[in-house]
Amino acid sequence: MKRFAAALLTFLLLLPLAGCGAQAEDISVMATFYPVYVLAQNVLNGVEGVTLSSMTPPSTGCLHDYQLLTSDMRALGKARALLINGAGMESFLPDVQSQFPDLQIVDCSQGVELLEEEHPGEDHDHGAYNAHIWLSPRNAVQMVYNLRDGLSRLLPEKGEKIAANAEEYAARLLALDAELAQAISALPRKKIVTFHEAFPYFAKAYGLEVAAVVALEPDEPISPRMLKQVIETVREAGNPPLFSEPQYENTALRTVAQETGAPVYELDPLVTGDGEMTAYEDTMRKNLTVLQEALGE
Repeated sequence: MKRFAAALLTFLLLLPLAGCGAQAEDISVMATFYPVYVLAQNVLNGVEGVTLSSMTPPSTGCLHDYQLLTSDMRALGKARALLINGAGMESFLPDVQSQFPDLQIVDCSQGVELLEEEHPGEDHDHGAYNAHIWLSPRNAVQMVYNLRDGLSRLLPEKGEKIAANAEEYAARLLALDAELAQAISALPRKKIVTFHEAFPYFAKAYGLEVAAVVALEPDEPISPRMLKQVIETVREAGNPPLFSEPQYENTALRTVAQETGAPVYELDPLVTGDGEMTAYEDTMRKNLTVLQEALGE
């Protein structure tokens, strides 16, 4: 009887410990902004014990001049890894690394062939390279593999599932790339004018020519001198279609359209959205439909 009582007491004492183990918090992983979050969501699909979140709201857009908030710092203090776009997009990264030296940084731009930044007619400091790497599906595949490698190091026991997710998603992105390449190659016209410098990687991937860029920074007013230069460039290029972006005000672009008669369409740089697993493919196919209308017969 005494042995039974002792065993029962030991069992009861261990119950709270077992409960604590079952309620252990998930490992927190943060993506800096929307496109990285969408890619990471696919890589971590069904991986248990991990919570993925975006440091910035999905309405933030590009992080060109983003300033860290107190809420960001609190969230980063709880995270085990930060998934970044890289290529200079996250100008605040040195501050994060100095504050959180043990935070694992996964740089999605590793191995991507970066395009040098261009600043026609204005003296702006945008960094050495164009950071909109995700807008080429083949670059997105490399970003997925970088996420796979970094997350597998963080979660070695989940490595097999992470690798399988990455391969499945990469196959979808490569199929998307082939679809875009075939459709865009058939278009009779290839010149475009974009609202800001978001699409050079996309243009290079599919043989498009960016004849002019209206604004170097999407949230900064364009100078009269730069506006005049863009209007002249568009006229010289034969008034190719102009492409606004749904995330930004496009007053300057409308002025260019009024002065040149060039038609206006909308391309989405995939920096905001609903966060669905297929958001990348859905947005790219929507952009393809727009390009077929704008550059077709």
